[in-house]
Amino acid sequence: MVHFASSSLFFHEYPLPEVFDYMEEAGLDAMEFWVETPSFWLAGRPEDDLARCIAAHPGIGTINVHAPVLDLNPLSINPRVAAASVQYAVEAVGMAERIGAGVITLHPGRRTAKRVPGGPEFRRLSRYLGTLREASRGKRVRLALENMEKKVNFLLCSPEEMRELLDREPWLRFTLDVSHAMGTSIAEVNRYIDLCFDRLANVHMSRASDGTMHLPIAGSDEMAGILHTLRDYGYEGTITLEIEDRNFPQELSSEEKILLLSGEVAFLRKYLE
Repeated sequence: MVHFASSSLFFHEYPLPEVFDYMEEAGLDAMEFWVETPSFWLAGRPEDDLARCIAAHPGIGTINVHAPVLDLNPLSINPRVAAASVQYAVEAVGMAERIGAGVITLHPGRRTAKRVPGGPEFRRLSRYLGTLREASRGKRVRLALENMEKKVNFLLCSPEEMRELLDREPWLRFTLDVSHAMGTSIAEVNRYIDLCFDRLANVHMSRASDGTMHLPIAGSDEMAGILHTLRDYGYEGTITLEIEDRNFPQELSSEEKILLLSGEVAFLRKYLE
């Protein structure tokens, strides 16, 4: 059964209980909780508050987690930045396990300079994954690495590169960011699904157009085609709407955000149920 989620950052400006309220009102039955959701992150990551919100909102039956990535880079040439980034990721894995999350999505990091990644970056990635492998040992939560958009200093920007990594790391899963792949082409999205479907644990669903990422999907024939492909492959995980509210010409109210997500969910249900 497919579950429909949104990133908690879509309601980034609201207190934690309201984030959960609005998700339920939008008709979602799942949530991808970003550790950096401001009302959680800036309060010192109070897990008891998060657990109470989860218990008080049984309609949100599936919780996934997104590890911290803002201002962080596990592959940084600055050893203190790299160490802090890895530690935050490890702590997020522990948190995800404690709150009963099914999947935690992580970013692979990037080369600090805007140059093509080389041997040092791939060695740092290998060490990072080794640490995550140990952090996940004995835990139920699945760790999924996300594909990145094609930028000169980013890693894991192609289906072939992701497949090669998954073959080397049989414990690891994959989060498909449709918008990141769509920034290259629709064919790139389909190539990720074709090559990596056996390890697909989560889908970040949004549209890309003219260099802008994380746009709404409702009404798009291209997005309908991607949903058809996922259905034909038998995908039964979570579809996570990852809409960037800064892409709109005006600031959206909570009511406008709920209405927008409701339309997105209706579009998903049309093609996946």
